[in-house]
Amino acid sequence: MSLEAVLRPIVVIGGSIVLTLILVWLTDRALRRVDAAHPETPLWGLLRRCRIPLQVALCTALLGSSYDKSGLKIAEDHEAGIGRALTLVLIAATAWLVVRAAAAIVESSYSRYAASGRDAARVRRVRTQVTLIQRVVTAVVIVVAAASMLLTFPEMRAVGTSMLASAGLLGIVAGIAAQSTLGNLFAGLQIAFGDMVRIGDTVVVDGEWGTVEEITLTFLTVRTWDERRITMPVSYFTGKPFENWSRGGSQMTGTVLFHLDHSAPVEKMRQRLLEILQECPDWDGRSWSLVVTETTPSTIVVRALVTARDADTLWTVRCEVRERMLEWLRTEHAYALPRISTAPAPLGVPEARHGEEPDARQLRKG
Repeated sequence: MSLEAVLRPIVVIGGSIVLTLILVWLTDRALRRVDAAHPETPLWGLLRRCRIPLQVALCTALLGSSYDKSGLKIAEDHEAGIGRALTLVLIAATAWLVVRAAAAIVESSYSRYAASGRDAARVRRVRTQVTLIQRVVTAVVIVVAAASMLLTFPEMRAVGTSMLASAGLLGIVAGIAAQSTLGNLFAGLQIAFGDMVRIGDTVVVDGEWGTVEEITLTFLTVRTWDERRITMPVSYFTGKPFENWSRGGSQMTGTVLFHLDHSAPVEKMRQRLLEILQECPDWDGRSWSLVVTETTPSTIVVRALVTARDADTLWTVRCEVRERMLEWLRTEHAYALPRISTAPAPLGVPEARHGEEPDARQLRKG
């Protein structure tokens, strides 16, 4: 075996690998410098995540253009198979690179917008939209890559002609079979751009309230207050009514009800409520009130109205008002707490005689 036969495959294969490492290292170094010079955007730092797919794509491309010059017998005997394998790897690596780059661009755009945006509702809306756009781009890239990989086989190109002829019929059949899936897909796009629900919104669905944690093209996840996850199809939010406590602003108003005796000091309770709210850090200071809303023969209903910046803090404010007000009433005005009046039943009352009025009964000693 000559020296040239030994050195040629080493130069071809090793040179491709070394050249790939050098190019990727120079690209990463350039991105690092640009990222240090422009700290206002995280784009360049995020693009450094593309190093691995870039290495695979470059190395595969270099090997694909030079493997036939390596002089290896296996390369000559299986030239078509090796070429097809390298082409498949190149398509997959390119798709991987495009997905990583698109994710970096989308994440950078959202980060810059979130840093400069003051409207929390608008930031959540943009976050929902860019998340779904990223998923759509990823799905499209994967489908195109898979189709391109299949078309590298001559048998699939021959089948493709006949498949295009029946594409209309297949489309109708697929549409009927996947009606639910397609409905959820279009519902996801409608949610993204219709602004009916966003990631981070507080919603009430089927009697459960929680925060929207994730929105995909087909399903939506709600995280409840007790850390449970409710997964629902996105079509639910386009076909049924639901409560969105964050739409139009996250500020909320809540009430605390007290069932008290008629002798309760309402005016003093009103003053005490203001003191409690002023000491509560979660009260947003927008509004408060305390009024008697109902009365019964034994009690009155006193309603305290409080406000907070969102649903979570409103719950905290209501609990604190309820606890501190009841403690104050118990220690300072115990008479205001509801009581059940009881009296001993009179003994020795005989049955009424026939024709005698009930109020004409007289007590008799037995």
